[in-house]
Amino acid sequence: MRIAILGAGPAGLYLATLIKRRRPDATVTVVEQNRADATSGFGVVMSDRALAVLRDGDPEAVAAMTPHMQTGSGVTVVHRNERIVIDGIGFNAIGRLKLLQVLQQRLQAAGVVAQFGRTVTALDELGDADLVVGADGADSLVRRTFADAFGGGVTMLPNRFAWFGTSQTYATPMQTFRMTPIGAFTAHHFSYAPGRSTFIVEMDEATYARNFERLADAESRALCEKVFADALGGRPFIANNSGWRQFPQVQTARWHHGRHVLIGDAAHTAHFSTGAGIRLAIEDAVALDKALAAQDDDIAAALPAFEAARRPDADRIIAAANASAAWYAGVAEHMQRAPADLAMSYMMRTGRMDIDRLRQISPQFAASYGGSDR
Repeated sequence: MRIAILGAGPAGLYLATLIKRRRPDATVTVVEQNRADATSGFGVVMSDRALAVLRDGDPEAVAAMTPHMQTGSGVTVVHRNERIVIDGIGFNAIGRLKLLQVLQQRLQAAGVVAQFGRTVTALDELGDADLVVGADGADSLVRRTFADAFGGGVTMLPNRFAWFGTSQTYATPMQTFRMTPIGAFTAHHFSYAPGRSTFIVEMDEATYARNFERLADAESRALCEKVFADALGGRPFIANNSGWRQFPQVQTARWHHGRHVLIGDAAHTAHFSTGAGIRLAIEDAVALDKALAAQDDDIAAALPAFEAARRPDADRIIAAANASAAWYAGVAEHMQRAPADLAMSYMMRTGRMDIDRLRQISPQFAASYGGSDR
């Protein structure tokens, strides 16, 4: 069996490892346009569920990651300089490059050497594979090549955001809201290693158009440092491909076409505010390998079985992420609320939380809440 995987993010790396370990005789090719040590962004958050799935398939990978992870419980919402701690929300953060390095090492241990720094412009460059997997992100070449067959499309969400780093550290993941004379801002920030944190600045379209559209990157960064000076402890941002962007909401009608299949961001994206992207990628990889195994690697039977089994769970996670993204699009309106009410609205934003579940997960916050958003 010959398998070509385009993309060496978490989805592609983990799928290749699973397949090669199950079928040592398979020829598995992984192609990635970036260098092995190149990644944008800083740290990422992995849910407890994502770690559990990864541990089931490759406990040594999780063991290798654990010394490099920041873990804990709780989320802190800051609004009008008031801090509200929401208890019971677990987090696992790791540097994105460290995560990729561990998965690359596990891939190599399985007997696959990925081809980094190779740009593919047409799928026939991958050779005559029995299965071609598009794990190549939101701008997937595989999806674009068969756009009519996969259906759907890409919608750019209105808010603007930029990923920065900082040497400031945080005891819990933070969601900081700032209403300023130049507009409404929010920041998602969390520590992922000693002395290293991710700091994502987000703003609505109107704030961006009025103040940032014509600024150079350095000027934009300096202005955001002023807006979030207290959250940064006076420290500067660290930039790494930190330009302003809009989130690409990828939707597809189908995930497979002939011998081609999509996984991870190539098939669907989940807004970063829910931290579900890596979970989806890993679970997609596991589900595809299981479908292949169950169908004795019969590609024609395995791909529809994979989508039928996997899509309902993925769609629920994506719907919650879409609801979260819509909530952030109205962030200026939400910031009219009192701090406790904003924190409650934040917890309810995905549509998957109700007060009974909140009492189970975050009993201290639920007990202390005295606002109107019940």
